[in-house]
Amino acid sequence: MANKATSDHRSGCPVSISLDVLGDRWSLLIVRDVMVRGYRTFRQFQSAGEGIATNILADRLHKLEAAGILTTEPSAEDGRSTYYRLTPKGIALAPVLLELLIWAGNHESTGAPNAFIAQMEQNRAAILAETYRRWEQRDPTPLLPPFTAHGKSSHEEHSPKGKAKR
Repeated sequence: MANKATSDHRSGCPVSISLDVLGDRWSLLIVRDVMVRGYRTFRQFQSAGEGIATNILADRLHKLEAAGILTTEPSAEDGRSTYYRLTPKGIALAPVLLELLIWAGNHESTGAPNAFIAQMEQNRAAILAETYRRWEQRDPTPLLPPFTAHGKSSHEEHSPKGKAKR
C-alpha cells in the first residue's frame, strides 16, 4: 500500500494517523453499527441507543465518507433515502473492532457475558469470515446481539483467565 503524504496529520506515526481518522467514539460506533448491526440509514444510527446528536452524526458520517471508510448509495426501495455502506477500507477495520470488543470484555465491566467474550476469543477467524461474508453479500442481518446499556457482566469480578478485576 502506498504511503500518503502526512501533511494532514500530526505525525507520520500509523497509530497517530489512525486516531486522526477514527479517534472519536462516534466514528467507531458508526462503523460498528454498519458492520455488525446491519444499520444503513441515518435514522438507524440516530436510534442506536448511544445518544448521538443529529449534527454530530451528520458530521461523522461526512468525515467517514471523506476518509473513504463509508460510501453512500441510493436506496433501491426509495431513491430519496441514502444507504451507508462500508468500503473495502472500512471493512478492513473488522479485526480492530473485534479486538476492542474482546479487550473491553476481558478488562472492563460490560453488558457482554463472559461466555460471549470467550466465544469471540476462541473463534476470531470464523467471526471475521462471517463479518466479511455479510459485507460482501450485503447481508444486513445483525452479527452481534445488543448489549445492556448499564448491565454488569461477571467480568467485574473475574476475567476468563481467572484474574480478579479491579
